[in-house]
Amino acid sequence: MKKFKFQLETLLKVTRRKKDDAEMQFAEVSRRLEEHRAHLQELLQQLQQGQTEFQQLTAEGKTVTVGVIMTYNNFFNWKREQIEQQQQLILRTMQERQQKLKALMEVMTYLKSIEQLKEKRLREYNEELLFEEQKMLDEIGLQLSMRK
Repeated sequence: MKKFKFQLETLLKVTRRKKDDAEMQFAEVSRRLEEHRAHLQELLQQLQQGQTEFQQLTAEGKTVTVGVIMTYNNFFNWKREQIEQQQQLILRTMQERQQKLKALMEVMTYLKSIEQLKEKRLREYNEELLFEEQKMLDEIGLQLSMRK
């Protein structure tokens, strides 16, 4: 029983460590996802600011050269490309986060089953001790009654 208990305790410690590692990995991916989302918002704001500047430049009635229009067009295309890349990065990070969450849930389920097994084995051990104690008390009672 002691060997089994030692193995169970060791398995429990290892599984708890795995759970802690899985939690840290999930938290790290979640943090990166939030950073990617924040960066996407920055890119969207930069695009909006560029569009506002361009509208102001053309709305004032000033003459706009082809070079300025091409510069703004290149800027808008570049920002849209950055936004698209950032959205793809967010999607990949969300998929990675889902994988880490799934791994965490699996470890937590495994840990819970080990803890339940430990509780079951402890109950069985206590029942066995009570049975042995009762048996010993019955023997003592029998010996005492036979002496009389």
